[in-house]
Amino acid sequence: MRTDLFSYDLPKSFIAQRPAEPRDSSRLLVLDRVSGRIEHSRFSEIGGFLRRGDLLVANDSRVVPARLRGRKATGGAVEIFLLRQLDDAGREWRCLVRGRGLREGTRVDLIGGPIQAEIVAEYGGGLRQARFSAPIGGILESLGELPLPPYITDFAGDRRRYQTVYSRADGSVAAPTAGLHFTPELLGALRQMGVGWETITLHVGLDTFGPVTAERVADHLIHREWVELKAGTAESIRGAKEQGGRVFAVGTTSTRVLEYCATTAQGVDGYGQIGEETAVVPYSGEVDLFIYPGYRFQAVDALLTNFHLPRSSLLLLVSAFVGQAHHGDLDAGRQMLFRTYEEAKEEGYRFYSFGDAMLIL
Repeated sequence: MRTDLFSYDLPKSFIAQRPAEPRDSSRLLVLDRVSGRIEHSRFSEIGGFLRRGDLLVANDSRVVPARLRGRKATGGAVEIFLLRQLDDAGREWRCLVRGRGLREGTRVDLIGGPIQAEIVAEYGGGLRQARFSAPIGGILESLGELPLPPYITDFAGDRRRYQTVYSRADGSVAAPTAGLHFTPELLGALRQMGVGWETITLHVGLDTFGPVTAERVADHLIHREWVELKAGTAESIRGAKEQGGRVFAVGTTSTRVLEYCATTAQGVDGYGQIGEETAVVPYSGEVDLFIYPGYRFQAVDALLTNFHLPRSSLLLLVSAFVGQAHHGDLDAGRQMLFRTYEEAKEEGYRFYSFGDAMLIL
């Protein structure tokens, strides 16, 4: 499929600049991917679309204050965006940098603390490897800024609102935003009605910010991200399915982990011939599973997500999930998804990270 088929027009007025208050007051669009039927609700009412024995699986990765500011000896301003820790001590990082003359050997004094960064390797597209004069993990809360997406330009609120209430594992440079709508009270209510809850970890990386630029969808190369799915979670998924429950992936990141552990981790090609549904296995390591129309989902029965950017890998994943209900028609999911997006615009839904939610059954 051509990548340009996944473009759509969205006026800036639809892009949410601040989150709903309280979290679960955001709107919820519910799509039946078989019939195309759409229902409009509120996130606080999501329990009405779940039943006892269903299992929610969410990403518990926590966003780190990964944007650092500094100055070179010449006085030039520098921005360092931490992407991935490369050593156990927390001194070597792969970074995205902004500023002039940031060549190998350049030193940068960080603003707010007596720490210096040295550029020790150069890659393309603004990517660098930096070595810090001291471990910075423990002082990021005081030195760093929260890396809000570039389309959020008018938010000065509590930065905890860009974290899920269940986040625990530091490592992401962007929030797994489908989970931002949950409150502790709502999670408690869902447990009371017999809905299960499990977490996986995927540290969201650079690829979240970039569009798919290849002319053909299949030619896109997705960045590798670190994930963990524990044995207890795999067992809960197996148990839920054996008892007739559905696995609800909270977000595209959870979806990628679940599907990787049901296919690639076991040597199964999600785009090839798959027989009976495969089990989810425990896994810890890197993944680079790129899900686009034609993929055959093995683990995920329902998807909770937000409204995504044009030409993004996230939009392609959602299109693939909708399309699986249409038996090999690769374009049916795309068409249904875009019709749904148009209705969402007509109904005044808010888009992207701080926007409203969508549940696909």
